[in-house]
Amino acid sequence: MVRWMIRTSWLIAVVMTAAFALAQTEFSADMVRADGTKNARIYFGKDKMRVESNNKDPRSGGSAIINLATQTTTVIMVQQHMYMELTPQMAAQRTAYNFFRTGDVENACSDWLQLPQNKGGSCHKVGNDTLNGRSCVKYEGTNAKGETGTVWLDPKLHFPLKWQSKDKDAWELQNIQEGPQPASLFEIPAGYNKFEMPQGMMQRPQ
Repeated sequence: MVRWMIRTSWLIAVVMTAAFALAQTEFSADMVRADGTKNARIYFGKDKMRVESNNKDPRSGGSAIINLATQTTTVIMVQQHMYMELTPQMAAQRTAYNFFRTGDVENACSDWLQLPQNKGGSCHKVGNDTLNGRSCVKYEGTNAKGETGTVWLDPKLHFPLKWQSKDKDAWELQNIQEGPQPASLFEIPAGYNKFEMPQGMMQRPQ
């Protein structure tokens, strides 16, 4: 089970860094890698988000529900009929990417540079762009480690349409469907038991 959690850490890594603001518009979309692989489906409510892996292998699939107001994450383990709650600190230890977090899509740099991992870095607004027929605002930034990346923010969704690192590793939202999302998507299924992660197990390897 611990191995399963480690393999699903990509869910936490992507979501906790990408979910920068409460959604103005509820929507769902596919998360697609640069090679065309559909890794997950995301569901964005007013103050919660769900990422559901397309991998049906019980050892590496699963879902994550993020409460954007409290910045807490609940991992749903369908095969085991269990769930696990993560604090922001626990989730941050699995973070692999650093995306913009802002309430103002037109002026995102100031918020992005205030994040601890980005202090001393740089950010600039490239300008307006269009991606898959949707208007967006393009930014380029460098974090404190010197890692660079590009992100396209959707002013209507208040969410990245695409994010790409310098080595061209990229994620993109496709098949976007706007509209209210069922409340049940953001709830722990009935009959699931809580799993307690052993102390120190979620610490990132040195």
